[in-house]
Amino acid sequence: MMLFLIGILEMAIISAWTKTVSEEKILLSGIITFGNIFVWYYVLQTLLNDLSNWQLIFWYALGCTTGTMLVTSIFNYLKKKQVANKNL
Repeated sequence: MMLFLIGILEMAIISAWTKTVSEEKILLSGIITFGNIFVWYYVLQTLLNDLSNWQLIFWYALGCTTGTMLVTSIFNYLKKKQVANKNL
């Protein structure tokens, strides 16, 4: 279950990283990358400690999927809100 939450966190971090890189925010994208390495370290350590446990991979994949969909929905909502405010 912990890897499910870590998957959501990871996708939030990756989405933030993508946004900062596309906006050419060099320092912030570097800081986010640094933090993401620690998340990956935790994930790899957890998976390698119990490599035959496919449920760990399932929960991590499900968390990543959920995180991607959640963050994409939030960005979509904020974009629509910004467009609506612009049209006022």
